[in-house]
Amino acid sequence: MAHKKAGSSTKNGRDSNAKRLGVKRYDGEVVRPGTIIIRQRGTRVHPGNNVGLGRDYTIFSLVDGKVKFEPYAKGRRKKVSVYAAAVEAVA
Repeated sequence: MAHKKAGSSTKNGRDSNAKRLGVKRYDGEVVRPGTIIIRQRGTRVHPGNNVGLGRDYTIFSLVDGKVKFEPYAKGRRKKVSVYAAAVEAVA
């Protein structure tokens, strides 16, 4: 005779690992080539000038410069670009 009541396996208790998505570098921050700016699922933010789009939709910098978030076309879409800092002329 059993001394414990039969326990059924629970149907809950599982969860996936966090994927650490989101903006990694904000507007005005200085970045180097290869710096990840945004990790996302799909193109919530579109790539602009001097940035690349990875296979998993990660947006990363291609040049040294400052991050700039801008409107993309009409509507509520956004794009992110990296612009090189203005080079001062040496007199």
